[in-house]
Amino acid sequence: MTDSTSSLSYSPRHRWKVLAAGVAANAAFSVAFSGIPMTAVLMRTGYQLDNATLGLVLGLMGLGIAVSELPWGLLTDRWGDRPVLLTGLGSTAIALVAMALWAAPSAQHLPDLGWLGAGLLLVGLLGGSVNGASGRAVMTWFDAGERGLAMSIRQTAVPLGGGIGALVLPFVALHFGFAALYGLLALLCALSAAMSWAWVHEPPVAPCARANVAESAIASQSGPLRDARVWRIVLGIGILCAPQFAVLSFGTVFLHDFGHAGLATITATMVFVQVGAMVMRVWSGRWTDRRRNRPAYLRACSALSVLLFAGLAVLVMAAGTHAADSAALRMALVALLAASGVCVSAWHGVAYTELATLAGAARAGTALGMANTSVFLVCFLTPFSIPHLLALQGWPLVWLAASACALVAMLLLVPRSAAADQKLAKTALSRST
Repeated sequence: MTDSTSSLSYSPRHRWKVLAAGVAANAAFSVAFSGIPMTAVLMRTGYQLDNATLGLVLGLMGLGIAVSELPWGLLTDRWGDRPVLLTGLGSTAIALVAMALWAAPSAQHLPDLGWLGAGLLLVGLLGGSVNGASGRAVMTWFDAGERGLAMSIRQTAVPLGGGIGALVLPFVALHFGFAALYGLLALLCALSAAMSWAWVHEPPVAPCARANVAESAIASQSGPLRDARVWRIVLGIGILCAPQFAVLSFGTVFLHDFGHAGLATITATMVFVQVGAMVMRVWSGRWTDRRRNRPAYLRACSALSVLLFAGLAVLVMAAGTHAADSAALRMALVALLAASGVCVSAWHGVAYTELATLAGAARAGTALGMANTSVFLVCFLTPFSIPHLLALQGWPLVWLAASACALVAMLLLVPRSAAADQKLAKTALSRST
């Protein structure tokens, strides 16, 4: 399906409006899937949940996204960005309104757990539309020299939405209740749908667009689903998201239960993680566009994440049961968790650009759908697994597992052959100049 306005001429600057609409769509949904876990402590009390049930409920939204991402990506490549964004955002808003009406606890009523689980699962199924569609829009409107920056700006929508969620949603849930929280999320989705309706269209046929088509034919002759290189990056992206989701889903619980931090400290820490990730994503996109060193950047990010999470595990073991006895120790826990969260969230734009370039612009929706299926399957499994790791060996095992995931992801994202090829290419370039 091709949008009827695709034949119209647009200002060269219209691509930035398309990017802004994509950022708004991702940010609106990110406020929901990244922000709701920020209310984990309040949700545990309001819905009267234990840690295992809380982890399951928080994971259901990620499971919904994981199940729907690939179908949405295939539909995006077939229908185009605009219809998928409008359908997904509109239906997500309706699902959130239904949650506000039937799945919100109050002083007089505690909803059945099934309503909460089904509502979050449905929000994930419908909201999964925004990722592949907005990513494909970036790939079709921006040329190769700007894609790293543009994709990284789009990816800042995730920590931007998460930061807004961490700052606003706990306050709204505490003072106005979960019905108001779900209503606010529905409003944000509706507003971003309006931006997509106004600005997101298929690009006009131009030399840049023709180049994208030719590049796509070369990049992925058999399609992303049959490309082993695409699958390797997809798996690496998903696994590297496990430590990120550990911080986002149970970071507040860790700081509250182990670090004995107050609500203000917890909120400030999570906002810092999201803002830091947002800044790093923009910087890394521009930096790797200029240096053409995406594999090296991905390797460095993964390696540093390995060290930071291992350090966090060692600090927790050293603290033992005395985390509340020293203000300095509490601040060290907060600082190291924040640094780990920023580092493991800073690579998304670079990795997604590498993946979309490998698949080709015309197949970017499918490739990004594959990646996001992997990501949100991990989003489901991570909060589901953490309570079991806690029961086995406590927080040290949780953070050691996060470190191990970063190590495995590094080997998948940047295998030795790719690192060697990049080194040879840089040597040849230096000799030629």
